[in-house]
Amino acid sequence: MIDIPAQGFEDFDTRPGLHGRRKGKKLRAHQSDLCETLLPRIKVDVAQPIDAAALFPKPMSDLWIEIGFGGGEHLAADARDNPTVGFIGCEPFINGVAKMLTAIETDALDNVRLHAGDAFDALHALPDGCMGRINLLYPDPWPKRRQRKRRFVSDHSVKEFARLLRPGGVFRFASDIDDYTGWTLARVLPSPCFAWDPQSAQDWTAPWPGFTRTRYEEKAIREGRTTSYLSFVRTQAPV
Repeated sequence: MIDIPAQGFEDFDTRPGLHGRRKGKKLRAHQSDLCETLLPRIKVDVAQPIDAAALFPKPMSDLWIEIGFGGGEHLAADARDNPTVGFIGCEPFINGVAKMLTAIETDALDNVRLHAGDAFDALHALPDGCMGRINLLYPDPWPKRRQRKRRFVSDHSVKEFARLLRPGGVFRFASDIDDYTGWTLARVLPSPCFAWDPQSAQDWTAPWPGFTRTRYEEKAIREGRTTSYLSFVRTQAPV
């Protein structure tokens, strides 16, 4: 077991966005090697405007992003199930990035690009109306009142989601923390750019078709918590 080299991760910060640990246990040698060799080839350059069409070796039918992909279980399954869709995964936790790199190598996923840092850096660099889906699954709830300003869902992020999603695009949110679910509804529903029109309780208590459980959801189930699944459709353009 060896630790990951610092190169490529030195610019992590604690601005509003994806907070939390950057490192966990030491990486295996092959994981560390993937961070040195594969990550530089598939990382998204957020220091300049992103040309979404040029991210992948072949034309893609759509572009989806997963914010805070954790161990990569859902992102990898999504990429395998939708080979004509391009994916951007954002995750500041080095060990999660290493797990996702292993999945990319194992399954030869050429439709995934990664940003190993704050998702806002990627969002701000992407062009208007370039996305069909934004996934935010089990974000850190920051449960203490003084921490809530760190939650990823905010008035600012909702405006960014509206800017990035094309008409008919979907922002998907999942959480096992009721307070965060209510927090999200309170910030998305007032926006004229999004619609949420559940027809029954199953529309927010049952996962979407093709949803792959993450390790966070497995933990929530073990601990007796129920997940809410929210899908907001982008309607009118931002003003």
